[in-house]
Amino acid sequence: MNIKAKLLFNNIAQWVIIGGFLFPLFGGIKGGFSQDIHFSQFYQTPLLINPALTGAFNGEQRAIVNYKDQWRSIDAPYQTYAFGVDMAMFKKKWENSYLGAGLFVFHDKAGEAAMKQTQVNLSLSSITALSENHTISIGFQGGFAQRGVDAANQKWDTQYCPTCTDGHDPAAPSYEASNFNTFGFADFSAGAVWSFGTDEANMISNDGFRANAGVAYHHINEPKQEFYNEEKLNPKIVAHGGLYVGMKNSNTAILPSIIYFQQGGAREINAGMMIRYTVKEESRYTGIFKETALQIGGYYRVGDAVIPAIVFEYGHWAVGVNYDFNISKLRAASNTRGGIEISLRYVNPNPFKYGKGTGSNVKFL
Repeated sequence: MNIKAKLLFNNIAQWVIIGGFLFPLFGGIKGGFSQDIHFSQFYQTPLLINPALTGAFNGEQRAIVNYKDQWRSIDAPYQTYAFGVDMAMFKKKWENSYLGAGLFVFHDKAGEAAMKQTQVNLSLSSITALSENHTISIGFQGGFAQRGVDAANQKWDTQYCPTCTDGHDPAAPSYEASNFNTFGFADFSAGAVWSFGTDEANMISNDGFRANAGVAYHHINEPKQEFYNEEKLNPKIVAHGGLYVGMKNSNTAILPSIIYFQQGGAREINAGMMIRYTVKEESRYTGIFKETALQIGGYYRVGDAVIPAIVFEYGHWAVGVNYDFNISKLRAASNTRGGIEISLRYVNPNPFKYGKGTGSNVKFL
């Protein structure tokens, strides 16, 4: 089989596999309602922002855990837990292309009424090298979610009790019909990402450059809400981009990035930059000493929050911590304390071994 025929066969094989993944999912579309979650560390939630980022990383397996505790100063803080894992398939077998597969799970609890949502998403992507430095990936995601409200936590005016400790008698009748039954729904997304990368000239030059830009379309099936009215959930558009710029012959690199969300009439922009300093280089031959790096920087969510952040990297591992300081009108209630966010990432093989003057053609951030 000649090279052109082999490339054509690989591309056809990718789309046959993706088609087989999508057909049973879209065949079972059913209405429902979902409330979107978001993390300030958007760069640590690739499977949440764009399914095309599935498998598009420097390595073969990746796992990320995220936790967000928001508005702790308010009576009922919001808490979000997330876990994502993805992998590159056929990376060593197929020439100039491979598949990415991933799983993303999150659980969100919001407010005094304990509105809860749990969602499980499966994603599949096709990653193709357009040239030595350029890569394009297209991804699809499908999942199922369950949402509900804890009726026991709801408070009504008929339950007002001036003699009770907290002014509320939960045993008193509310005379309200509760429509907050738990329900499930399907949800689907698609996206595309372009990536560019150049290697470091040698093990210590630190002159690598990487960039990416992507767009995703979430809630393709516009799931309906089921609490009261069957209103459709608006589709969400996400556009994002980032850079990695190594400062030649130094231990420093800069990583600016930006993300934009639009859903119905709501818009959000989050932009900022991290400065990465390599504390210790990876052992050139034995790998006994793991590369250690520290990132310090911050982000600005327009009109809402200032977000200082820090990331510590050691070999396969990276842990990130940030804190949101409210600058919006909500600061009167939150005392500017937006909340803390923590992430833990594992990549295998060690991502620091890619691009160190080895001709590995690193293209991903």
